[in-house]
Amino acid sequence: MKNQNLLKTYIIFTLLYLIILYFDLEGFDWYMKPLLLPILMATVAVSSNFPTKKFLLTALTFSWIGDIILLFADKGELYFIFGLVAFLLSHLVYIVLFSKQQNTRTIDNKIIFWIGVLAILTYFVFMINTLFPKLGPLKIPVLVYAIVITTMLFFAFKGNLKWAIPANNYILIGAIVFVSSDSILAFNKFYAPIAHASFYIMATYCLAQYLIVKGILKLNNNNI
Repeated sequence: MKNQNLLKTYIIFTLLYLIILYFDLEGFDWYMKPLLLPILMATVAVSSNFPTKKFLLTALTFSWIGDIILLFADKGELYFIFGLVAFLLSHLVYIVLFSKQQNTRTIDNKIIFWIGVLAILTYFVFMINTLFPKLGPLKIPVLVYAIVITTMLFFAFKGNLKWAIPANNYILIGAIVFVSSDSILAFNKFYAPIAHASFYIMATYCLAQYLIVKGILKLNNNNI
């Protein structure tokens, strides 16, 4: 019951934050952003124990650190790079988290599996081909990051074919939306400015974290 109330609190805070962010209400969003993920972290903390609970908390913690660092991204390029590193670590932990979830099914349809793999690889190639000429000295860091988030998406997709329903769908959609958030950020920073980019980045990011947390808790038989 506690985790359900915390998730509702997260939704309310997130909606309020996004409204403030969209209308740029005197920078209040700057103070609200660091409050969001701790609510999800508390949701996981009060949930009943499961084998990968620490991994989920660790992934959320690295994401939260990245959130805070990126608040200062306008102060210098190093803040962006350190924020990138924090999210890189978060995605690496998500990969481990997904790989350790219990499988309850087998991959029966190999065609769907390989279509999914092809779609993920197509996304990766498109992103690299589009952004690489614009990256300058950040080519290698962004390439490494792209490889990691693509791998994270692959593990979520692979798990979707093996995990219990509907938790598997929450996690896969969450991973897709997470990659979408990173993609919007990359296009806005390196390719061309996007109107209300911060709003779209954070809306997809907040939704992604919510869906992954909800999916992992459901997958591990938490009452949520």
